[in-house]
Amino acid sequence: MTFAQSIQSCFRNYVTFSGRAARSEYWWFFLFGLLGSAAAGVLDTIFFGATVVETTVTDSSVSGSVENNGPLASLFSLVILLPSLAVGWRRMHDTGRSGLYLLYPLLVWLGILGFIGFALMLSGATGGLGFSGLAAAIGGLSAVILIPAFIILLIAPLIVLWWLTRPSQPGTNAYGPHPSEEN
Repeated sequence: MTFAQSIQSCFRNYVTFSGRAARSEYWWFFLFGLLGSAAAGVLDTIFFGATVVETTVTDSSVSGSVENNGPLASLFSLVILLPSLAVGWRRMHDTGRSGLYLLYPLLVWLGILGFIGFALMLSGATGGLGFSGLAAAIGGLSAVILIPAFIILLIAPLIVLWWLTRPSQPGTNAYGPHPSEEN
């Protein structure tokens, strides 16, 4: 699949989460997203300017960061959000995995935030009742659970990236025929 065919296919299947997407379709559309975001950012800077957020001057160097809140990059990102999710979902199908695996890092984040909220609520409730030993135990247990959770959080995007780079399953799988056999 070529660059143009990939873009056409992804916009044709704007919100199609069923079926399979070839590796080339996904990665060409990924490149389109990167190039389009960069171009929209440049156009935002040209037409709407940029804001220098912080500048630091030392003896021999100058460092700073530029913030660009223009509407074109935001609009472009919004336009390609659903096709990007859909092609990623179909790409997971092509490797024989459920599309939900694409959301694995997000689910890990939600789990960690939910656990932190629960632990804070529980330690606050027990600390107010005079159970300081129980509150300390909950705090210690929370640390024991959160350290591996944050390690998983660091690894989760790499695992998803690994799955997205895997070759297609040959032939028909549970999600449909091989992408080259559909035409």
